[in-house]
Amino acid sequence: MYDLAIIGGGPAGVSAAINAKILNKKFVWFTSGASSKKVARAELIKNYPALPDISGEGLANALKEHTESLGIDMTEEIITGVYPAGDKFSLLAGSNVYEAKAVILCIGVEVQKPVDGEERLLGRGVSYCATCDGLLYRGKKIAVYCTDKRYESEIEFLCSVAEKAYVMPLYKGYDIKAKNAEIILKSPVKFVGDERLTAVEYSGGKIEVDGVFVLKSAFSPATLVHGLKVEDGHILVNRKMETNINGLFAAGDCTGRPYQYIKAAGEGNVAVHSAIEYLSR
Repeated sequence: MYDLAIIGGGPAGVSAAINAKILNKKFVWFTSGASSKKVARAELIKNYPALPDISGEGLANALKEHTESLGIDMTEEIITGVYPAGDKFSLLAGSNVYEAKAVILCIGVEVQKPVDGEERLLGRGVSYCATCDGLLYRGKKIAVYCTDKRYESEIEFLCSVAEKAYVMPLYKGYDIKAKNAEIILKSPVKFVGDERLTAVEYSGGKIEVDGVFVLKSAFSPATLVHGLKVEDGHILVNRKMETNINGLFAAGDCTGRPYQYIKAAGEGNVAVHSAIEYLSR
C-alpha cells in the first residue's frame, strides 16, 4: 500500500514526485519519462523562471536530471482505471493492481478525442487492456485501434488469441507479424452497439466484431475515473487541486488553461501538499 500514486509525467508530475520524495512519502510514479513529448518538442520556452530562452529538449533534460539526482523511480506502466474503494484507491495497470491512499492525476490533455460510443460501451465490448480482457475473445473476431508502435506486442498477443483481428494502426512503421491480422489504414469513427459492441465503423466501411481494443497512452479523465466531475474535457478542481472525489487530486493541463509548464509545476506542488494534508486527517 502506497501513501500516494502519481499518474503522469511532465512538469506537473515531476513537481509532484519531487515534493513527495522530499517530504519522505511512500509513493509510486507512473510515467514513461520525466517529461512529456509535448515538452521535448517545444522550440523555445521564454517564461520558465530561472531558465530563460530554454529549448523544450533542454527543459526535458533538466526535469530528468532533477528526478535522477533524488533517486526517484519511474514505473513505466499505463494506468487504465482508478477505482475509489473506501479510504484507498485501486489502480489497474494491465494485469497488475496497485493500491494507494491518495492519487494525483497529472495526465495532460487527451489529444485524440474518444471515438463515438467508446465511453458508453467501455466494459461492454470496448477494452483498454489486452492482457486483462484478451482471453475473453478467444476464437472470436476483434478490432484493435492502436496509436503507438510500442503496443505491437499487445496487438500480436491479441492476434494469437482471436480468430480474426482487424488492426487499425495510427502510427508510421507498423510491423505486425500475425497471419490472421488484417490491416485497415483508417481511423474508427464510431463503435456501434446497444447493450454490447457489435461493429466498428470507419470512413468508407464497417466491420462486425465481438470486441474492440483501444491501445493508447492517454485516456479521458471521465473514462479513467468513474464519477469524476469534468467540464469541457478538463477535471474540475478547487485551489487546493482537490477533485469531487476524496483523496483524488489533479494538476497540470488536465485541470484547464492556460497550458503553461510553470502553471503545471506549481499545481503539482500544491497537489502534493494537499494530498499530505488529506493523509494526515
